[in-house]
Amino acid sequence: MRKRIPKILVTGGAGFIASAFARSVIARSEATKQSPFLQVIVVDNLTYAGDLKRLGRKRGLSPKGTVPFFYKVDICDKKQIARIFKKEKPDIVVNFAAETHVDRSILDGDKFLTTNILGTQNLLEAAKEFGISRFVHISTDEVYGDIKRGRFTENSPLNPSSPYSASKASADLLVKSYIRTYKFPAIIVRPSNNYGPWQYPEKLIPVIIYKAIKNEKVPIYAKGLNVREWLYVDDCASAISKILEKGKPGEIYNIGSGNECKNIEVVKKILDILGKPHSLIKFVQDRPGHDIRYSLDSSKIRRELGWSPEISFDTGIKKTVNWYVANFSWLETKAKILRNYWKKVYK
Repeated sequence: MRKRIPKILVTGGAGFIASAFARSVIARSEATKQSPFLQVIVVDNLTYAGDLKRLGRKRGLSPKGTVPFFYKVDICDKKQIARIFKKEKPDIVVNFAAETHVDRSILDGDKFLTTNILGTQNLLEAAKEFGISRFVHISTDEVYGDIKRGRFTENSPLNPSSPYSASKASADLLVKSYIRTYKFPAIIVRPSNNYGPWQYPEKLIPVIIYKAIKNEKVPIYAKGLNVREWLYVDDCASAISKILEKGKPGEIYNIGSGNECKNIEVVKKILDILGKPHSLIKFVQDRPGHDIRYSLDSSKIRRELGWSPEISFDTGIKKTVNWYVANFSWLETKAKILRNYWKKVYK
Protein backbone atom coordinates (compact mmCIF):
# COMPACT_ATOMS: atom_id res chain seq x y z
CA MET A 1 0.00 0.00 0.00
CA ARG A 2 1.41 3.38 -1.01
CA LYS A 3 2.25 5.60 1.93
CA ARG A 4 0.26 8.84 2.08
CA ILE A 5 2.31 11.98 1.47
CA PRO A 6 1.82 14.46 4.34
CA LYS A 7 0.18 17.71 3.28
CA ILE A 8 1.23 21.18 4.34
CA LEU A 9 -1.14 24.10 3.84
CA VAL A 10 0.72 27.38 3.34
CA THR A 11 -1.51 30.43 3.65
CA GLY A 12 -0.38 33.65 1.99
CA GLY A 13 1.83 31.37 -0.10
CA ALA A 14 2.22 33.81 -2.99
CA GLY A 15 3.74 36.41 -0.66
CA PHE A 16 7.39 37.29 -0.22
CA ILE A 17 8.48 35.14 2.75
CA ALA A 18 5.87 32.41 2.30
CA SER A 19 6.87 31.76 -1.31
CA ALA A 20 10.53 31.46 -0.28
CA PHE A 21 9.48 28.91 2.33
CA ALA A 22 7.31 27.00 -0.17
CA ARG A 23 10.11 26.97 -2.75
CA SER A 24 12.53 25.62 -0.16
CA VAL A 25 10.13 22.84 0.82
CA ILE A 26 9.65 21.84 -2.81
CA ALA A 27 13.38 21.99 -3.52
CA ARG A 28 14.02 19.70 -0.59
CA SER A 29 11.32 17.31 -1.81
CA GLU A 30 12.70 17.21 -5.34
CA ALA A 31 16.22 16.60 -4.05
CA THR A 32 15.16 13.29 -2.48
CA LYS A 33 15.11 10.08 -4.48
CA GLN A 34 11.87 9.02 -2.85
CA SER A 35 8.42 10.59 -3.00
CA PRO A 36 8.24 14.23 -1.85
CA PHE A 37 8.23 14.39 1.94
CA LEU A 38 5.54 17.05 1.88
CA GLN A 39 2.81 18.01 -0.55
CA VAL A 40 2.36 21.78 -0.60
CA ILE A 41 -1.06 23.39 -0.84
CA VAL A 42 -1.01 27.14 -1.35
CA VAL A 43 -3.84 29.44 -0.31
CA ASP A 44 -3.59 33.12 -1.21
CA ASN A 45 -6.10 35.87 -1.97
CA LEU A 46 -3.66 37.47 -4.43
CA THR A 47 -3.96 41.00 -3.10
CA TYR A 48 -1.68 43.70 -4.51
CA ALA A 49 1.34 42.12 -2.74
CA GLY A 50 0.75 38.54 -3.88
CA ASP A 51 2.26 37.13 -7.06
CA LEU A 52 2.18 33.57 -8.36
CA LYS A 53 5.40 34.22 -10.28
CA ARG A 54 7.18 33.90 -6.94
CA LEU A 55 6.16 30.25 -6.90
CA GLY A 56 7.86 29.55 -10.20
CA ARG A 57 4.70 28.55 -12.06
CA LYS A 58 1.48 30.23 -13.11
CA ARG A 59 -0.61 27.90 -10.98
CA GLY A 60 1.75 27.20 -8.13
CA LEU A 61 4.32 24.56 -7.28
CA SER A 62 4.57 21.17 -8.89
CA PRO A 63 7.11 18.72 -7.51
CA LYS A 64 7.71 15.49 -9.39
CA GLY A 65 4.82 13.06 -9.18
CA THR A 66 2.27 15.61 -7.98
CA VAL A 67 0.06 18.29 -9.46
CA PRO A 68 0.01 21.92 -8.31
CA PHE A 69 -2.48 22.85 -5.61
CA PHE A 70 -3.45 26.50 -5.43
CA TYR A 71 -6.58 28.14 -4.07
CA LYS A 72 -7.36 31.80 -4.54
CA VAL A 73 -9.19 32.27 -1.27
CA ASP A 74 -9.32 34.94 1.43
CA ILE A 75 -8.61 33.49 4.89
CA CYS A 76 -11.50 35.63 6.15
CA ASP A 77 -13.90 33.51 4.07
CA LYS A 78 -14.88 30.91 6.65
CA LYS A 79 -16.86 28.71 4.26
CA GLN A 80 -14.13 28.54 1.64
CA ILE A 81 -11.45 27.82 4.24
CA ALA A 82 -13.57 25.00 5.66
CA ARG A 83 -14.08 23.62 2.16
CA ILE A 84 -10.34 23.51 1.53
CA PHE A 85 -9.66 21.76 4.84
CA LYS A 86 -12.40 19.23 4.16
CA LYS A 87 -11.15 18.49 0.65
CA GLU A 88 -7.37 18.51 1.21
CA LYS A 89 -7.19 17.28 4.82
CA PRO A 90 -3.86 19.01 5.55
CA ASP A 91 -1.62 17.63 8.28
CA ILE A 92 0.22 20.91 8.91
CA VAL A 93 -0.68 24.58 8.54
CA VAL A 94 1.87 27.37 8.23
CA ASN A 95 0.06 30.70 8.41
CA PHE A 96 1.85 33.52 6.62
CA ALA A 97 -1.33 35.23 5.39
CA ALA A 98 -1.45 38.83 6.60
CA GLU A 99 -1.55 42.48 5.71
CA THR A 100 2.02 43.47 6.54
CA HIS A 101 2.99 47.05 5.75
CA VAL A 102 3.16 49.54 8.62
CA ASP A 103 2.63 52.63 6.47
CA ARG A 104 -0.54 51.21 4.92
CA SER A 105 -1.87 50.33 8.37
CA ILE A 106 -1.36 53.93 9.47
CA LEU A 107 -3.30 55.20 6.44
CA ASP A 108 -6.13 52.66 6.91
CA GLY A 109 -6.07 49.94 9.55
CA ASP A 110 -9.42 48.24 8.82
CA LYS A 111 -8.07 45.55 6.51
CA PHE A 112 -5.26 44.75 8.94
CA LEU A 113 -7.66 44.06 11.78
CA THR A 114 -9.92 41.94 9.59
CA THR A 115 -7.25 39.82 7.92
CA ASN A 116 -4.71 39.52 10.68
CA ILE A 117 -7.13 38.85 13.54
CA LEU A 118 -10.39 37.44 12.17
CA GLY A 119 -8.62 35.61 9.35
CA THR A 120 -6.29 33.95 11.85
CA GLN A 121 -9.22 32.90 13.98
CA ASN A 122 -10.91 31.28 10.97
CA LEU A 123 -7.78 29.25 10.33
CA LEU A 124 -7.47 28.27 13.99
CA GLU A 125 -11.06 27.06 14.07
CA ALA A 126 -10.73 25.05 10.86
CA ALA A 127 -7.43 23.55 11.97
CA LYS A 128 -8.89 22.63 15.35
CA GLU A 129 -11.99 21.06 13.81
CA PHE A 130 -10.01 18.96 11.34
CA GLY A 131 -7.38 17.89 13.85
CA ILE A 132 -4.19 19.11 12.22
CA SER A 133 -0.96 17.92 13.86
CA ARG A 134 0.87 21.26 13.83
CA PHE A 135 -0.01 24.93 13.27
CA VAL A 136 2.89 27.35 12.77
CA HIS A 137 1.84 30.99 13.03
CA ILE A 138 4.18 33.54 11.48
CA SER A 139 4.25 36.72 13.53
CA THR A 140 6.81 39.56 13.62
CA ASP A 141 9.40 41.17 15.88
CA GLU A 142 7.29 44.34 15.72
CA VAL A 143 4.84 42.97 18.31
CA TYR A 144 7.47 43.82 20.95
CA GLY A 145 7.66 47.48 19.98
CA ASP A 146 11.11 49.05 20.03
CA ILE A 147 14.07 48.73 22.36
CA LYS A 148 16.95 51.20 22.82
CA ARG A 149 19.35 48.74 24.44
CA GLY A 150 19.45 44.96 24.78
CA ARG A 151 17.34 42.43 22.91
CA PHE A 152 13.83 41.05 23.07
CA THR A 153 13.39 37.47 24.26
CA GLU A 154 10.33 35.34 23.62
CA ASN A 155 9.12 36.29 27.12
CA SER A 156 9.32 40.05 26.55
CA PRO A 157 5.96 41.85 26.90
CA LEU A 158 4.06 42.82 23.77
CA ASN A 159 4.06 46.56 23.17
CA PRO A 160 3.06 47.22 19.52
CA SER A 161 3.38 50.71 18.08
CA SER A 162 1.31 50.62 14.86
CA PRO A 163 -2.08 49.27 13.78
CA TYR A 164 -0.15 46.59 11.86
CA SER A 165 1.89 45.39 14.81
CA ALA A 166 -1.15 45.66 17.11
CA SER A 167 -3.12 43.38 14.78
CA LYS A 168 -0.26 40.86 14.73
CA ALA A 169 0.06 40.99 18.53
CA SER A 170 -3.68 40.34 18.76
CA ALA A 171 -3.33 37.33 16.47
CA ASP A 172 -0.50 36.02 18.66
CA LEU A 173 -2.73 36.27 21.71
CA LEU A 174 -5.48 34.39 19.87
CA VAL A 175 -3.06 31.59 19.03
CA LYS A 176 -1.88 31.47 22.64
CA SER A 177 -5.47 31.25 23.84
CA TYR A 178 -6.08 28.21 21.60
CA ILE A 179 -2.91 26.59 22.90
CA ARG A 180 -4.06 27.00 26.49
CA THR A 181 -7.80 26.38 26.13
CA TYR A 182 -7.85 23.63 23.52
CA LYS A 183 -4.34 22.17 23.91
CA PHE A 184 -3.95 23.26 20.29
CA PRO A 185 -0.60 22.24 18.70
CA ALA A 186 0.51 25.72 17.63
CA ILE A 187 3.91 27.40 17.51
CA ILE A 188 4.44 31.15 17.17
CA VAL A 189 7.38 32.42 15.09
CA ARG A 190 8.66 36.01 15.31
CA PRO A 191 11.21 36.88 12.59
CA SER A 192 13.17 40.11 12.27
CA ASN A 193 13.07 42.27 9.12
CA ASN A 194 13.32 40.09 6.02
CA TYR A 195 14.88 41.14 2.74
CA GLY A 196 15.83 39.44 -0.51
CA PRO A 197 14.55 38.71 -4.04
CA TRP A 198 10.86 39.14 -4.87
CA GLN A 199 10.05 41.60 -2.07
CA TYR A 200 7.31 44.04 -3.03
CA PRO A 201 8.64 47.59 -3.50
CA GLU A 202 6.71 49.23 -0.70
CA LYS A 203 9.35 47.97 1.74
CA LEU A 204 12.59 49.87 2.35
CA ILE A 205 15.20 47.87 0.45
CA PRO A 206 13.37 47.36 -2.87
CA VAL A 207 12.23 51.00 -2.82
CA ILE A 208 15.85 52.13 -2.45
CA ILE A 209 17.00 49.82 -5.24
CA TYR A 210 14.30 50.95 -7.64
CA LYS A 211 14.76 54.66 -6.98
CA ALA A 212 18.53 54.40 -7.26
CA ILE A 213 18.41 52.50 -10.55
CA LYS A 214 16.07 55.18 -11.92
CA ASN A 215 18.32 57.96 -10.58
CA GLU A 216 15.40 59.29 -8.55
CA LYS A 217 15.59 60.72 -5.04
CA VAL A 218 15.80 57.94 -2.45
CA PRO A 219 13.43 58.69 0.47
CA ILE A 220 14.52 58.02 4.06
CA TYR A 221 12.40 58.78 7.10
CA ALA A 222 13.74 61.51 9.42
CA LYS A 223 17.54 61.17 9.60
CA GLY A 224 17.68 57.45 8.84
CA LEU A 225 18.89 56.53 12.32
CA ASN A 226 16.28 53.83 12.97
CA VAL A 227 17.91 50.41 13.46
CA ARG A 228 16.62 47.15 12.01
CA GLU A 229 17.88 43.59 12.29
CA TRP A 230 18.09 42.27 8.72
CA LEU A 231 17.43 38.60 7.96
CA TYR A 232 17.91 37.17 4.45
CA VAL A 233 14.65 35.56 3.36
CA ASP A 234 16.18 32.13 2.64
CA ASP A 235 17.60 32.04 6.18
CA CYS A 236 14.12 32.82 7.51
CA ALA A 237 12.66 29.99 5.40
CA SER A 238 15.24 27.53 6.72
CA ALA A 239 14.48 28.58 10.31
CA ILE A 240 10.76 28.01 9.81
CA SER A 241 11.48 24.57 8.33
CA LYS A 242 13.62 23.74 11.36
CA ILE A 243 10.82 24.88 13.69
CA LEU A 244 8.32 22.82 11.71
CA GLU A 245 10.46 19.71 12.11
CA LYS A 246 11.82 20.10 15.64
CA GLY A 247 9.92 22.92 17.34
CA LYS A 248 7.86 22.21 20.42
CA PRO A 249 4.09 22.92 20.29
CA GLY A 250 3.09 25.77 22.57
CA GLU A 251 6.45 27.53 22.21
CA ILE A 252 7.48 30.86 20.68
CA TYR A 253 10.68 31.23 18.64
CA ASN A 254 12.43 34.46 17.68
CA ILE A 255 14.32 34.37 14.37
CA GLY A 256 17.02 36.99 14.09
CA SER A 257 20.29 37.35 12.24
CA GLY A 258 22.24 39.64 14.55
CA ASN A 259 22.82 41.87 11.48
CA GLU A 260 21.76 45.29 12.82
CA CYS A 261 22.07 48.39 10.62
CA LYS A 262 20.79 51.93 10.68
CA ASN A 263 18.53 52.69 7.72
CA ILE A 264 20.96 55.30 6.45
CA GLU A 265 23.72 52.67 6.41
CA VAL A 266 21.53 50.31 4.39
CA VAL A 267 20.77 53.03 1.86
CA LYS A 268 24.45 53.94 1.45
CA LYS A 269 25.43 50.28 0.98
CA ILE A 270 22.88 49.87 -1.80
CA LEU A 271 23.94 53.09 -3.51
CA ASP A 272 27.57 51.99 -3.34
CA ILE A 273 26.78 48.58 -4.85
CA LEU A 274 24.93 50.28 -7.71
CA GLY A 275 27.62 52.92 -8.13
CA LYS A 276 25.16 55.72 -7.39
CA PRO A 277 25.94 58.98 -5.53
CA HIS A 278 24.84 59.52 -1.95
CA SER A 279 23.39 62.83 -3.15
CA LEU A 280 20.32 60.84 -4.25
CA ILE A 281 19.34 60.52 -0.58
CA LYS A 282 16.37 62.66 0.44
CA PHE A 283 15.24 62.85 4.06
CA VAL A 284 11.46 62.95 4.38
CA GLN A 285 8.91 63.46 7.16
CA ASP A 286 9.15 60.68 9.72
CA ARG A 287 6.58 57.92 9.99
CA PRO A 288 4.14 58.48 12.91
CA GLY A 289 5.10 56.34 15.92
CA HIS A 290 8.24 55.14 14.17
CA ASP A 291 10.02 52.44 16.21
CA ILE A 292 13.65 53.34 16.94
CA ARG A 293 15.27 49.91 17.09
CA TYR A 294 14.38 46.24 16.77
CA SER A 295 16.68 43.55 18.12
CA LEU A 296 15.90 39.91 18.85
CA ASP A 297 17.53 37.42 21.17
CA SER A 298 17.50 34.31 18.96
CA SER A 299 19.51 32.10 21.30
CA LYS A 300 16.53 29.80 21.90
CA ILE A 301 16.22 28.56 18.30
CA ARG A 302 20.01 28.32 18.01
CA ARG A 303 20.41 26.42 21.25
CA GLU A 304 17.35 24.14 21.17
CA LEU A 305 16.91 23.51 17.43
CA GLY A 306 20.43 24.00 16.10
CA TRP A 307 19.56 26.70 13.57
CA SER A 308 21.77 29.62 12.63
CA PRO A 309 21.69 32.04 9.69
CA GLU A 310 24.07 31.42 6.79
CA ILE A 311 23.91 34.69 4.83
CA SER A 312 25.73 37.77 6.13
CA PHE A 313 24.15 41.13 5.42
CA ASP A 314 26.96 42.16 3.05
CA THR A 315 26.48 38.98 1.02
CA GLY A 316 22.69 39.09 1.18
CA ILE A 317 22.34 42.71 0.13
CA LYS A 318 24.61 42.16 -2.88
CA LYS A 319 22.60 39.09 -3.91
CA THR A 320 19.40 41.11 -3.47
CA VAL A 321 20.56 44.12 -5.49
CA ASN A 322 21.85 41.87 -8.27
CA TRP A 323 18.53 40.02 -8.42
CA TYR A 324 16.54 43.24 -8.80
CA VAL A 325 18.90 44.49 -11.49
CA ALA A 326 18.48 41.21 -13.38
CA ASN A 327 14.71 41.25 -12.86
CA PHE A 328 14.12 44.97 -13.25
CA SER A 329 11.04 44.51 -15.47
CA TRP A 330 9.23 42.80 -12.56
CA LEU A 331 10.32 45.54 -10.17
CA GLU A 332 9.26 48.34 -12.50
CA THR A 333 5.86 46.78 -13.14
CA LYS A 334 5.18 46.82 -9.41
CA ALA A 335 6.71 50.26 -8.88
CA LYS A 336 4.49 51.91 -11.48
CA ILE A 337 1.46 50.93 -9.43
CA LEU A 338 2.97 52.51 -6.33
CA ARG A 339 3.61 56.04 -7.61
CA ASN A 340 0.55 57.59 -5.96
CA TYR A 341 1.10 55.58 -2.78
CA TRP A 342 4.67 56.83 -2.46
CA LYS A 343 3.39 60.40 -2.67
CA LYS A 344 1.20 59.74 0.37
CA VAL A 345 3.90 58.28 2.61
CA TYR A 346 7.12 60.04 1.53
CA LYS A 347 6.37 63.71 2.22
